[in-house]
Amino acid sequence: MNKLKRQAAAGTLIILITALFGCLISSEKSTSGIWAVFTQSKAEASAINEMFYSSPITNDIWKRIYGKSYKENCPLPVEDLRYLHLLHKDLNGKTKEGEMVCNAHIADTLLEIFRELYAAGYRIEKIRLVDEYGADDETSMRDNNSSCFNFRFISGTKKISKHGLGLAVDINTLYNPYVKEKDGKIIVEPATATEYIDRTKDFPCKITRDDLCFKLFTEHGFEWGGDWKSVKDYQHFELPTEEINKLYPENK
Repeated sequence: MNKLKRQAAAGTLIILITALFGCLISSEKSTSGIWAVFTQSKAEASAINEMFYSSPITNDIWKRIYGKSYKENCPLPVEDLRYLHLLHKDLNGKTKEGEMVCNAHIADTLLEIFRELYAAGYRIEKIRLVDEYGADDETSMRDNNSSCFNFRFISGTKKISKHGLGLAVDINTLYNPYVKEKDGKIIVEPATATEYIDRTKDFPCKITRDDLCFKLFTEHGFEWGGDWKSVKDYQHFELPTEEINKLYPENK
């Protein structure tokens, strides 16, 4: 391109930029048009982002969880926990507020994951504190509730489970059950989820390796219970044992 052509092209670009800024300024004055749409979208994005936050366990939250998910014999310091407030899309695509208690170590990571799920319109029916179900896992799962912290020792031991440490998350629990074979019998949790054992079927909220939920959690270092061999826990994402042992070496 010779010098004259380059000058002409530059002149045309300047005219286009000037016209664009003129439109923006004009729109700003009239509170309509491109500028108004831009500022409105920016304000909406900011408002949405503020709905995703983490905080220490306040007195109000403590009253809701003590004696339920945080049982009287729980040795985990409450300072290790965080309360999360977030948004999610329910099965009808409506925006809902969600609550979750998790370990402080994964609080920011979970907020990032749930922000991305919400932005993508990913459907999660309920995200409520398990305490609303009396901290009963079966009842919570039957209601397709997604949750994290619920203190308990691993059966027959003094080792705290990963949910008991707040380092495991269950998503859309009814459609993604825990499945185990014992003494020739199939054990399903929740018990009402038998129709969702067959993962070749098509149904809502099914977590697979192609699912966005799987991709986001595993990209952030979580392991998926659907990849386990001896049992299948399709709802379940947890930090690897090696990482948890570094955080809580006394719990090995």
